Amino acid sequence: MTKKLAKAILFQGNLEKKPYFEGWYYKQVSNDGKQIISLIPGISLSETDSHSFVQYIMTIHGNDNKKRTETGYISYPINSFDYQQEPFQLKIGPNVFTESKAVVRLTNEEVTIQGTVEFGEFTPIKHSLLTPNIMGIFAYFPMMECVHGIVSMNHSLTGSFNVNGAKIDFSDGKGYIERDWGKTFPREYVWIQSNHFENNETSLFFSEAHIPFLKTAFQGFICNLVVGKKEYRFATYHRDSCKLEKVSEQSVKIYLENKTAKLIIEAEITDPGELVAPTVSGMQKVIKEELGGNVKIELYLKKEKTLYKDETTSAGIEIVDHTEG
Repeated sequence: MTKKLAKAILFQGNLEKKPYFEGWYYKQVSNDGKQIISLIPGISLSETDSHSFVQYIMTIHGNDNKKRTETGYISYPINSFDYQQEPFQLKIGPNVFTESKAVVRLTNEEVTIQGTVEFGEFTPIKHSLLTPNIMGIFAYFPMMECVHGIVSMNHSLTGSFNVNGAKIDFSDGKGYIERDWGKTFPREYVWIQSNHFENNETSLFFSEAHIPFLKTAFQGFICNLVVGKKEYRFATYHRDSCKLEKVSEQSVKIYLENKTAKLIIEAEITDPGELVAPTVSGMQKVIKEELGGNVKIELYLKKEKTLYKDETTSAGIEIVDHTEG
């Protein structure tokens, strides 16, 4: 069990459990940060509509340099979902996702996405017996409604996707892979991710969410920041602190602190697209996600008394409250 949890890319569930969802999030960013495509293969198991799917969200800069976001959801029969654990391979219809590449053949009325993008060496997060993945000790509690996993904070890319006949080259770009599985997404949460900062070796993941637990609930958070070869973790399970200030419906400011560091994150959504998220009844909740959002970070190291600042305009951001969907 620990080995499976520690290798987050593996299929964590089975096809008999209902309600249940499981999804993989493969993000590709071009070298200049202007072309971004995230692909979300997965399954949704419910009493009324069990199926597999590949969802996509794209932020594309056109020849006029204007940014546009496009999304779509392509459903497949549940028997189109096929996987193997070692080596990991996920197939949904003609689409193949592994630890080394994504081979995509997606077509609907709005878009055709075809091509192959290969991945360089992954940057996994640090883990231990007590913290087998980003969820920490909570990874061992089967009653969690949603479990998160990070496969790679950062990796290089080679290859391209053709979108409606136009080539989008991801060679020398940046990749990121994360996971979710469980019964439903949280009723409210904030999610921020980017590995395309001014410093090429910086990558960030943050999530704060309403978490039902036993007969109560709490606001839990996890944050992983990598700068160069160093990883900085802030988390509820480490008894760290998190103050989240919702500046507007599309922007937040977050203050994190642990024994050795303080981190401030400012995030702003600029051009979101609509995605479909899981509920206990199936893929029925509409959420908004940004791929080209603005994020600024300030990391203060207490012992060293140093301040590191960085920013990006290629961040993934979701700000979801319980009234949405």
